[in-house]
Amino acid sequence: MAWNTWWLYVTAVFLISATPGPNMLHVMVNSIQHGRRRTLASMAGLMTAVLLCLFASAMGLGALLKASPRLYDVLRYAGVAYLIWLGVKAWRAPVGAGTVEVPRTRSLRALYATGLATGLSNPKLIVFAAALFPQFIDTDRPFGPQLAVLIASFAVIEAFWFGVYAQSGRSLAAWLAPAARQRLFNRLTGTLFIGFGAALLGSRI
Repeated sequence: MAWNTWWLYVTAVFLISATPGPNMLHVMVNSIQHGRRRTLASMAGLMTAVLLCLFASAMGLGALLKASPRLYDVLRYAGVAYLIWLGVKAWRAPVGAGTVEVPRTRSLRALYATGLATGLSNPKLIVFAAALFPQFIDTDRPFGPQLAVLIASFAVIEAFWFGVYAQSGRSLAAWLAPAARQRLFNRLTGTLFIGFGAALLGSRI
């Protein structure tokens, strides 16, 4: 892969990853509620999901999903249900005056699992990677090293934006201390998660 090709790929992924979506919203909400340090567990779960989707796409699952709309729909409906459940949960989340952080009753394992499930809720990443990677693969060079560079670059960029959204969440925490603002934020994030689920429901390969 030529350097100019890699830079084009990095630019495209950087802009795509910056776009708010379920993963970034999940990072921001967890940063507000649990703090940056504990949010690392959620970020690790999300990153695991991203890597699994990218590797699955590289191994041919993306092509399989495109060839089998029924299988894609099964995964899509499961993702829709999970995102809507997250939305309802956020909408109904309790509020407390003076602090927006929730008691630290959730283990790091639970935070990781929630991040993993959120990251896996959208099978479109697999199809997206299957369409994106071939545009930057040089067929005259070894496939494995190029794929490793593409996946590693994607992961680094995604981690960078996770950090940006986590920091943004902590910056909002003080402003969200009043109960009325917490309630408004919970309902806004709940609506966004439900909206992401509805968008996924209406999407096609």
